[in-house]
Amino acid sequence: MGSSRLRASLGAALLVVTTAAGALVGPGAAGAGTTATRVPSMRDVVPAPVTVQPADGTTFRLTPGTKIFASGGARDVGDYLAGILRRSTGYRMPVVPGAGRGIALLLTGADPSIGDQGYRLDVTAKAVVIRAQRPAGLFAGVQTLRQLLPASVESPTVVSGPWLVAGGRIVDRPRFAHRSAMLDVARHFHPVSTVLRYIDELAAYKVNYLHLHLADDQGWRIVIDSWPRLATYGGSTQVGGGPGGYYTKADYARIVAYAKSRYITVVPEVDMPGHTNAALASYAELNCDELAPPLYTGIDVGFSSLCVDKELTYTFIDDVVRELAALTPGPYLHVGGDEAHATKPDDYVAFMDRVQQIVASHGKSALAWHQVVNANPLPSTVAQYWGTTGSAPEVAAAAQRGTKVLLSPANRAYLDMKYDANTPLGLSWAGYVEVKDAYDWNPGAYLNGVSESSVLGVEAPLWTETIVKLADIEYMAFPRLAAIAELGWSPASTHDWEAFRTRLGAQGPRWTAQGINFYRSPQVPWA
Repeated sequence: MGSSRLRASLGAALLVVTTAAGALVGPGAAGAGTTATRVPSMRDVVPAPVTVQPADGTTFRLTPGTKIFASGGARDVGDYLAGILRRSTGYRMPVVPGAGRGIALLLTGADPSIGDQGYRLDVTAKAVVIRAQRPAGLFAGVQTLRQLLPASVESPTVVSGPWLVAGGRIVDRPRFAHRSAMLDVARHFHPVSTVLRYIDELAAYKVNYLHLHLADDQGWRIVIDSWPRLATYGGSTQVGGGPGGYYTKADYARIVAYAKSRYITVVPEVDMPGHTNAALASYAELNCDELAPPLYTGIDVGFSSLCVDKELTYTFIDDVVRELAALTPGPYLHVGGDEAHATKPDDYVAFMDRVQQIVASHGKSALAWHQVVNANPLPSTVAQYWGTTGSAPEVAAAAQRGTKVLLSPANRAYLDMKYDANTPLGLSWAGYVEVKDAYDWNPGAYLNGVSESSVLGVEAPLWTETIVKLADIEYMAFPRLAAIAELGWSPASTHDWEAFRTRLGAQGPRWTAQGINFYRSPQVPWA
C-alpha cells in the first residue's frame, strides 16, 4: 500500500485537495454535449470477450413492446436490466417468465466450459438471448449487452433512440476468478452513497470484489460494538483534519447487500499491526505504555504498532474479527500486515501467525499485503503484492509452497498515482501511471517465479490521501480501472494496446452519459 515514499509528493498533492479538487474540471473532466447514438460493434466491448462473431447486417431493435424474459434465478438480473433500460428509453420493459421474442436471460443451454461467471450472448433480428450456468454469468452478459446499445442508454433521463443492438454471438468467461478494486475510506471518509455509486461503476466492467480499507492511522470507519470508541473517537477525523466519519453496522450491511446485488463481494480490511494509530488513540490500554497518542491527520507511515506482547491485543482483534465476520458473507477478511516498521521482525511473525488463526476461527480466510509471506501463511491466506518490480523472491517462494497471490503492483494498478506531472490529484512515489502503463503488463507472468496458476487475480487499489469526493474517485479511476478490469477478465490472447485504446475510446460517450468525471488521457482516441 502506501509508503514513506509518499512524502516526496505529498505537499503539492494536499494543496490540490483544497484548491483544484474542490471543483475538478479541465482536460480530464467529462464534458457536456450530445450522447452517442452510434450502434456499437461487438468488437468495442471492454473487457474484451473470449470470442466475438459479428453477424454483419443484422440488428435487434428495442421497441416500446419489448419484454425481458427471466425466470427463477434469472429474475433479479432481469429486474436490474429493466431498471437501466427504462430510465433512458422510457419503455415499460416488463420482466416476465419464460422465453420469447425480446431479451431472454436463461440459466439453461450454456456450455459448461464457460463456468460460473461466463455467458453466451446471441443477437438476432428477433431476440437477444443471454445464457449462463449461474446468475453471475447472466449479470456479466448484461454488462456486455449495455455496451452493445448506443451510449445514450446510460442516460439517467429519457432520451430518443433508435435502440439498436448489432447482431452476432459472444462467448465469454473470465481469465481470473478474482477481479477487485479497493477503496480507502480511512484516509478520507466517503459516505455510503459514494460507495454505492462506485459499486455500480465497478460492476459495469465485470469487477467482482470490492476491498474496503476501513481502518488506518487517520481513521476507524466501522462500528465495533465491543469497542465503541473506535468509531466515535477514532473515526472523528481524517487526512488534513475535518470531521471524518464512520459506517454504522446498518450502513455496512447496506453496502454489502448492494454489492451482492451487483455480484460483487465485499472484503473489509482492518490494517494491523501497523497503521493502527486511530485504534491506539481510542483505547490507551492497547498501547504498551497505556498512553494514548493523539489522533493523526498526516500521511506518514510506519510509526504505529499494536502492543504484540499484550493478551488484550488479541482479545481486541478477536472482537473486531468476530463482529466483522458476522457482517461479511464473503470468504475473506483483509488484515493488512504492511509497513509494520514499528514492530520487531520476530514480533511481526508471531503476531501475523496468531492473527491468521483468529481469522480462521471465525470461518474466514485472511487476505494480507505481501509482507505476510515473511510470517507463516496458512494454506487459506492470500498475499496481495503491491511492489513495483517483477522480482519478489520471498513471494515467489511462498507461491511455490501454495500461497495464492493477488496482484496490485503499485506502478501499474494503483489508481491514486498521478497520470503525469500535471495531474491535479494523487501521489507519485511509485511513478506516473498513464493508461498504457496500467494496461501493458501480464498478470500471469508478472512476478518471476510465480506461475499463472498461483495468481488469484488482480486488484486496482485507490488510496485517498488526496481524494476527497466522488468526482476525485472517478477522475483517478477512469479510464485506468477499465484497463485493470480487462487484465483480470480477458484472455491473454486478446491483449493488444492499440486495439484496447480504440475500444476504450468508445467508452467515453458512455461515461459522459453517466456523468462520470473521467480523465481524457491523450493516449486514447476518445469517441
